[in-house]
Amino acid sequence: MLLAVDGNSLVHRSFHSQAGTGLRAADGRPLWAIRGLLTQLVAAAERLCPTAIVVGFDDPTASTRRTRWPQYKAGRTEKLPTLVSQLDGAAEVLRGMGIAVVVPAGLEADDVLASAARFAPTVGARTVIMTSDQDAFALIDEHTRVLRIINGGVDASPLLTPDLLAVMLGIRPEQYRDYAALRGDPSDNLPGVRGVGAKTAARLLAELGSAAAVFSDLAGDGARVKAAVGDALAARLAQPESRAAWELNCQVMRMHSDLDLGLDLGRGPGVLPLDATAVSAAFRAHQLTWTTPAALQHLAYQDAPERPVEHAWSADPAGRGEPTGQRPPGYTGRAGAGRAPAEHGRSGRRHGRLAKHAPPPQDAAVQLSLFD
Repeated sequence: MLLAVDGNSLVHRSFHSQAGTGLRAADGRPLWAIRGLLTQLVAAAERLCPTAIVVGFDDPTASTRRTRWPQYKAGRTEKLPTLVSQLDGAAEVLRGMGIAVVVPAGLEADDVLASAARFAPTVGARTVIMTSDQDAFALIDEHTRVLRIINGGVDASPLLTPDLLAVMLGIRPEQYRDYAALRGDPSDNLPGVRGVGAKTAARLLAELGSAAAVFSDLAGDGARVKAAVGDALAARLAQPESRAAWELNCQVMRMHSDLDLGLDLGRGPGVLPLDATAVSAAFRAHQLTWTTPAALQHLAYQDAPERPVEHAWSADPAGRGEPTGQRPPGYTGRAGAGRAPAEHGRSGRRHGRLAKHAPPPQDAAVQLSLFD
């Protein structure tokens, strides 16, 4: 299983939630947001048992979206220097640990997440996306889950499936972009269709299936839309500017899912276990002394019983990922295995050191349970 992390989202969140610590390096560099990201990363590794990790960051110097649509994110205040330095520093720290880091030219972390979700099934894997933003909801499907980080940290955050999204918002994942485009996104300076909020957008999509169907119905007698939201709102939706707002938002919100992330889930950057020395150095440098043993266990496999296991992925092109022991064509890396996630409880029992590449034994079962 591939864990795809929204680096910008989580660094921003930690920047604000951990600001009170004021953690800095000896030379004065701010470190608190990076410290928060590392803490969340090891908690996610413990809960999800990934086989590989990729972290995406926005390009800090250019934006193809803002170039094409100048209003996109217009009006946002400039990032504080202490945040900018930690966004850059987080990418450097993660690379030093051996985690795959992708900063796509002119694009954003969301595009990395979308490309990871599209890539994983091509090698018989699945993806969990870790983010605090809602944009990734559109990526949920049979191969992809979203760990939505909320207050309370990783363990308190929901792992969203298509069914859970329907309960939360009343829509299916494939309807999410229409939902967001109709509702709008004030944080990105993208006004929605006038008169349409989240509940109305969900009602329209539940009744007609898609925004395209809504506007197609309105091009005729509009009977279905009127039945769903009433005559007054139907008349407003029938105005040309309503469709124009939806179409513009859809264009801006579309994620690029065709990036070459340079991933090889059998070996290379991001594949667990990471180098124990590098992991230990990164966590201790950010005063995470008490977290270092957990980081070594769940990122470097330095504290688990030595047991040989087969790889958790099948070569099934549909990406169902049954633990058949088959490996993707050309796979030469070690097996991915694991630990019970935090919610399954811990025995507290300590084990002897294991050989460098021997993984813990139950990753396959944990990974599959995420997609039940």
